[in-house]
Amino acid sequence: MRNTKRFAAMAIVATFGLVATACGDDEKKSTDTTSSCVETGELKLGVAFDTGGRGDGTFNDSAGRGADQAVCDLGATKQELEATVEDDRQPNLEALTAAGNNPVIAVGFAFGDAISVVSAANPDTIYGWVDGYLDLPNVKTLSFAEEQGSFLVGAAAALACGCDHIGFIGGQEIDLIKKFEAGYTAGAKQINPDITVEVQYLGAAGDNAAWGSPDKAKEIALGWYADGVEVIYTAAGGSGAGTIDAAVEADKWAIGVDSDQYLTATPEQQAHILTSMLKRVDVAVFQTAKAIQDGDLTGGFKVFDLSVDGVGYSTSGGYLDEFVTQLDDLKAQIVAGDIVVPTAP
Repeated sequence: MRNTKRFAAMAIVATFGLVATACGDDEKKSTDTTSSCVETGELKLGVAFDTGGRGDGTFNDSAGRGADQAVCDLGATKQELEATVEDDRQPNLEALTAAGNNPVIAVGFAFGDAISVVSAANPDTIYGWVDGYLDLPNVKTLSFAEEQGSFLVGAAAALACGCDHIGFIGGQEIDLIKKFEAGYTAGAKQINPDITVEVQYLGAAGDNAAWGSPDKAKEIALGWYADGVEVIYTAAGGSGAGTIDAAVEADKWAIGVDSDQYLTATPEQQAHILTSMLKRVDVAVFQTAKAIQDGDLTGGFKVFDLSVDGVGYSTSGGYLDEFVTQLDDLKAQIVAGDIVVPTAP
């Protein structure tokens, strides 16, 4: 069970969350915030979302916020297309390119085959690829130090629960998601070397159902909570909603990923979202658009880490207020190189 002394304070915080969540219902329907911004047309930004698109509450939504910022701060026009099935990725990139967008951002590692073909065929268009790597002069690879942000939420989990048993649920069992697992485990053990971290993945590499299986995540989470796990961190796209539902039922903690999931949760869910690991895809998308506007038409590889606030942790709900000083000290040690976070379990 969660710390009952702190739960009374949490309930007060969650009550104030009612106001934010009243607006959050509209946010779930459409996360586009550009209705009052002026598009000048001087910069045309194309965004190719992966499956889930806007409204997924995590990865795509974060990219969408970066595109919205480009409209409001840079006067960009934007065109967005969502991959509803895997075969949409290349046609969507081709359509955004043909419409004259520059840059065109591909959101997600699964765009690998598609962006390889389209970028090679269109050398005058600059592409940004989130979570990939392609060594072409017109491709900006946008990578993140997910292990660093995950280290901080792992430390937060151990600090907040004061327990010896936490869990991690991953989507596809691939190197990218193993970075989340490795950082989370290392952060928790930094606080409590004796802590046990349960780990389970929802699918093998290439199993795209892993990103959209909340029922499966919920089943795993409920089993772990019943066995004494106090906090579960899920890095599995839309599947993470199942963990949050399980945390509500079990009166335990869940940790969100990519976006601050507290902000789009119900009041009941908010009382169980300890924090979220922030993967600032919004920062990467906006900075890529600004680079093009400023005349940077080259490719290259950029890592968004703690030193540039490319990753981090959320404090919504106030559940980590008493631990912020310790967490920020750990952040400073990572940035200084005094703590080296592993990228693999």
